[in-house]
Formats: sequence, C-alpha cells, structure tokens
Amino acid sequence: MATTATPSANSGYLLTDWRPEDPQFWDSEGKRIATRNLWISIPNLLLAFSVWMVWSVVVAKMPAIGFDFSVGERFWLAALPGLSGATLRIFYSFMVPIFGGRKWTAISTASLLLPALGIGFAVQNPETSYVTFLILALMCGFGGGNFASSMANIAYFYPKKTKGNALALNAGLGNLGVSVMQFVVPVVITMGVFGAIGGEPQQLSDGGQLFIQNAGFIWVPFLAVSAIAAWFGMNDIADAKSSFSDQSVIFSRKHNWIMCVLYTGTFGSFIGYAAGFPLLMRTQFPEVDVLRYAFLGPLVGALSRAATGWISDKFGGGRVTFWTFVAMIVAVLGVLQFLPSEASPGGNFWGFFACFMALFFLTGVGNASTFQMIPSIMKQEVPRLMPTLDAGALQKQTEMESAAIIAFTSAIAAYGAFFIPKLYGTSIAMTGAPNGALWAFLGFYAVCAAICWIFYSRKSAPVPC
Repeated sequence: MATTATPSANSGYLLTDWRPEDPQFWDSEGKRIATRNLWISIPNLLLAFSVWMVWSVVVAKMPAIGFDFSVGERFWLAALPGLSGATLRIFYSFMVPIFGGRKWTAISTASLLLPALGIGFAVQNPETSYVTFLILALMCGFGGGNFASSMANIAYFYPKKTKGNALALNAGLGNLGVSVMQFVVPVVITMGVFGAIGGEPQQLSDGGQLFIQNAGFIWVPFLAVSAIAAWFGMNDIADAKSSFSDQSVIFSRKHNWIMCVLYTGTFGSFIGYAAGFPLLMRTQFPEVDVLRYAFLGPLVGALSRAATGWISDKFGGGRVTFWTFVAMIVAVLGVLQFLPSEASPGGNFWGFFACFMALFFLTGVGNASTFQMIPSIMKQEVPRLMPTLDAGALQKQTEMESAAIIAFTSAIAAYGAFFIPKLYGTSIAMTGAPNGALWAFLGFYAVCAAICWIFYSRKSAPVPC
C-alpha cells in the first residue's frame, strides 16, 4: 500500500520517492514538483526549436548580404538541421533514463550556444565558405535532438490522467520556438541589438543595413539563463533510470514502427513545412515580403497542438488522427491549385497561404492525437506481450515503453525537417516547380490514413484507441 512521502524523501535534485499515480502523494507534493519541471522544460524546448529552425530565415537573407549561393544550396542549408536533428533524436531518446532529466536538459540546452555563436560570427565574414555554413547548419540539429529527451523526461513526471495535457503543453509551447524565431529574427536583424560588441552591419545594394549576426546572437543570453535554470531548478527521477538495453525492447514492438509512420505524417509535416515555408514562398511568390508572414504557420501549428489535445481525449486519438490525414489531403490539393502555373503565372498567394495555414493547423491536431495514442496502445499491448508481470512491474514497464516510444517516434518524424525542404529543392530543380513534392506528400498522407484506419480507428481495429 502506498504511503505518503516524508518531507526529506525528495529534498534534493534526485527524486527517490516518485509516485504520481498515488493521489495523496500527487496532491501533497508531486503536482508542485512536476509543474515546476514542466515550466522550466518549456522555455528550454522553445529555445531549442528556435535555434534548430533558424536557417529557415537566414537562408532567405543570404543573397542580400553577398552570399550568392544557388537555390539548391540554400535549400540544403535549410534542410540539413532537420537531418542532423532527427538523427540526434535517436540518441537523445535514450539519454534521460541514463543521465537524468535535469542534467541532460541543462547540458543539451548549453550545447546550443555553439551554433548560435557560430552563426553570429560566420555571417559577418564575407569570405566564410559554404562548407562552414553546412557545418553550422548541422550543429543547429542539436536543438532538434532536444525534443526527444524533453518529451521522454516530462512523461515520467505526470500521472496518466494528466500526462496527455502535460505533453501537449510541453510540445505545443516548445514548438512555438519556430514561430518565435521566425517573428523575432526578421526584427532583430534590422537593428544593432548588442551595440558595438555585436559587430558591424552588412551593407545592402539599396543602401540599407542588416545585422544578420543577430539571428544567432539573440539566443545566447536566453540559452545561458535557461540552462542554468534547468540545472538548479529541475529534478532527476531515480525510478526513471533504465539502461539502453532495457529501453531497446521497443524495437521489437510492431506498434512502435507503425506510430513512427503516423507521427512522421503529422510532426514530420509540421517541422518540414516550417523549415521550408519561407524559402518556398520566396521562390514561388518573389514579389511578397515572405518574412512578414512566415512565422504564422508554425504559430498556428504549435497553438493547435497545445489547444486540441482534449479532442482526442473525447473522440479517441485513432479516430482524430485518421480524419486529420483526410483533411490534410484536401489542404494539399488546395495548395496545388493556388501555385503559379501556365494557366495562372502569378498564382494566388492568399489562396496558397490560407491552404498552408490549414495544413499547419491540422499538423498540430495530429501531433497531439498521435502522442495521445501511444500510451493507450501500450496500455493494451504490454499486458498482452508480458502477461507474467505483476501490477506494479506492469505499470513501470508500460510507462518506460511509452516514454521510449514517444521519444523514438519523435526522432524518426523529425526527418521531415530534412526531406520536405530537400524535396522542394529537388522538385524545383527538376521541373521548375514544387508540385511534384506536394503530390508526394499527398500520397504519403493517403498511406497514413489507410494505416491508421486498419490498425486503430475502424470498429474492429486490433488496437482501438
């Protein structure tokens, strides 16, 4: 029988007595600790997304300051943080149970100082090579890796009844980092925020000035403060410790791989569209000041993720995910109709923009619904696969596997941040338009809808959720 923790049991950074499913413990101590960790985690994750996606804005301004890279080369710079971030997520997925959430959050946030400072210095030197920029773009992937460890960490702190909302807040408000970056960077690069220590402005051909270095430098003080706050304000959970071999059981779980596909369709789309949206608008509608509008897409996607988790709780994650993919197919068809074409050489920017806002909104709904599905699926699957475990061991195994799958699926899905901008660039290079890439995305959403219906959302689904 559960007992109430003594005041000294959790007096340090390491929580040796952590029982969020015990109502008495949760009300007396657990909720307060979990809430503090969540609200320190969120700004750390927001900054990680900001640094991860900063190239989506920087590449749009590089030609203006003398870096005459081709469209394909600039799409590579926008895409590479997605490639490295997704790959790092695979490793970051398993870091929290090995090192502890407090330590890893502080270390991973501090690591973002390297690309932030690097970008600030590199753009000030007109002789900086393309290879150097490629390396800095890869280093921005440190921010992408943070999502996997952050979500796995927060999943350990909350009971099942509030876990979905906590994860939606952490992810949704963390995702806001993309929108914050796409709003803040176009503003700060127009002024000498740091005075003389920030460096000289870059001169434009029309006589104007830009401080592109601020795209990197602006995050430095916030990263330093957030890393310190994580080190001194967060906690490690003793019971959350497990080795890589313990967690690697998820690789034998069929539904881990199925959910990787579905989450790639939702989060992979969100982060890929966010990475490629400014440059896509720049290439298709060159007469539009795209940086005035680019931040709105990630903003809509992040807020919809944070605000729509209740829909899945009410109607079921599988059902919501299925209809989300159907709606995404319709939205992509809309985007295709409004792009420049032979019949309409100028296209229709506002029609294109409205359909993309719908896509961003739907990715947020799908992000929340797919993560809501994972604990529900494993709650059904673990007892079936491991029937010899007692109730306590079963609960611990289910929580461990759910957290590991949440982190791992986020790693695989993050490759969308690479493939979507890269497919745009490839399609434009081969055909002169991004239509081919968009048709490929539409086909993938159709596959995702079919998978979701077969396994989770139909009446006789093997794992209804």
